[in-house]
Amino acid sequence: MDYILEKSERKIAAVSTTFQRSLMDKIAWNNRLIGIRGARGVGKTTLLLQHLQLHTSTPSKRLYLNLDDMWFTTNDLRELVEWFAKRGGRYLYLDEVHKYPHWSQTIKNIYDDHPGLQIVFTGSSMLEMLNARADLSRRALSYRIQGLSFREFLNVTLGTDFTAYSLDQILQNPEEISREIVGKIRPLQYFADYLSAGYYPFFLEDHVHYHSRIEEVVRFILDVELPQLRGTDIANIPKLKQLLQIIAELVPFTPNVSKLAERMHIERNTLATYLHYLSEAQLTLNLFKQSKGITRLQKPDKIYLENANLLYALAPQNVNLGSTRETFFINQLNDAHTLTYAEKGDFNVDDKYTFEIGGKHKTYRQIAKLKNAFIAADDIEYGVGQKIPLWMFGFLY
Repeated sequence: MDYILEKSERKIAAVSTTFQRSLMDKIAWNNRLIGIRGARGVGKTTLLLQHLQLHTSTPSKRLYLNLDDMWFTTNDLRELVEWFAKRGGRYLYLDEVHKYPHWSQTIKNIYDDHPGLQIVFTGSSMLEMLNARADLSRRALSYRIQGLSFREFLNVTLGTDFTAYSLDQILQNPEEISREIVGKIRPLQYFADYLSAGYYPFFLEDHVHYHSRIEEVVRFILDVELPQLRGTDIANIPKLKQLLQIIAELVPFTPNVSKLAERMHIERNTLATYLHYLSEAQLTLNLFKQSKGITRLQKPDKIYLENANLLYALAPQNVNLGSTRETFFINQLNDAHTLTYAEKGDFNVDDKYTFEIGGKHKTYRQIAKLKNAFIAADDIEYGVGQKIPLWMFGFLY
């Protein structure tokens, strides 16, 4: 047991706190049970270790555990927690909980049996807080973490301290906000680098092999997490990989589910379910014409990759500037807003705003008669009226 505490302390001490994700300030850390979901590689582990280092000081009272550790193949988590609590433990941070058998029931039991413990846990973006045996949704505050925003990318690479803006602030004050930011840096100087290789925090560790590492993340999600968390037939994993590759090469992908299912030799409903799973895993983003009543078997109207870096990793020979711009826009807004496919313009946001995405010469022709309609334009530095620099939407979180 002492070995586990020592291992935990080494990890907590080693993590850098120079840069912290914006989610750090949004989490209600005083809650007794907190769940953080996110795709592999977006920074969940770092978030836990940073909070332990910055906000707890007594080693005997804090414990970080990665439940994917081989130690748990022959040892019981509940026994370890019992030992930890009896010695005055207060803060229990559990990483990769979906790797532990019956994780939700185990966490529920720990939560009920040890009222003096605060439990923070992370897991896959496909993690379900609710199941038949242990309804954690009534007990846990749940958060979702994305990869780096453009703002966070600038802060971590340049050492800047830019703050986030709400969508309403950006739309109401584009001139003032853009002047303030451009007065400190030239955003377009760094924008292309972010679109290609700046979304996953591990770009800081190895920029040269960054896209290869993204491919490894994708393979792990498809080969391991989907069968484990969604019971996906392993025999169909090659078909899922084929499906993701087709989407990557044709983004934005407009699916004909019946024809695609016939081509891939799987049932239509199975294909629709797999499209839903890819979105759950934060590999794709499905757009529908309406935001309500969406079911697992409903066909999306358009499918994008979840972030622009995936375009460069999975289909570098097919990267299209227009698709890259749209992918960036929906990714940055998807953190806190609801996007739907628009009949006029490109996207509706929160059933309130319409956006057309394009370059600096994009005109208002397609959205001229619409209320609350804006152009998100690439290759411009300053916002003017209804024309907002595309890069500014990277300051939403």
